[in-house]
Parts: sequence; C-alpha cells; structure tokens
Amino acid sequence: MPRYDYRCRACGSTFELSRPMSESSAPAPCPQGHDDTVKLLSTVAVTGTARGGAPAPPAGGGGGCCGGGCCS
Repeated sequence: MPRYDYRCRACGSTFELSRPMSESSAPAPCPQGHDDTVKLLSTVAVTGTARGGAPAPPAGGGGGCCGGGCCS
C-alpha cells in the first residue's frame, strides 16, 4: 500500500499515512487532531545495482560531451 506525506497547517508537523491510491486526496487529520492538512508532493528514488554490476565504461572516454573530454 502506498505511503503519502502530509503537513498540518495548524501545527506544522509532517506525517505519513499508508492508504490506497483511491484515498490519497481524502482529508487526513494530523496526529495532534487538527483537520487543516495538505498532501505533500513526494519524490521517488530507485537505487541499487543490477545483478553482476554495470559494465565498465570504455577506456579513453568517448561518447557524449563530457565523455569525449570537451568540457572544461
């Protein structure tokens, strides 16, 4: 189930809730009991490595501006 971040306008606290996507925009009272909250935009970061690692870049650069050494 997705997690959503919310901020309370009354007390300024930030909190998160797990809820279905269909309820992501529904009102979410803060843990302090205030009702004036807004859903925050969140970013998703996917990190990790591929199994076996990524291939090594070619020796001597090449490809792309900075790979070709044209950046100063």
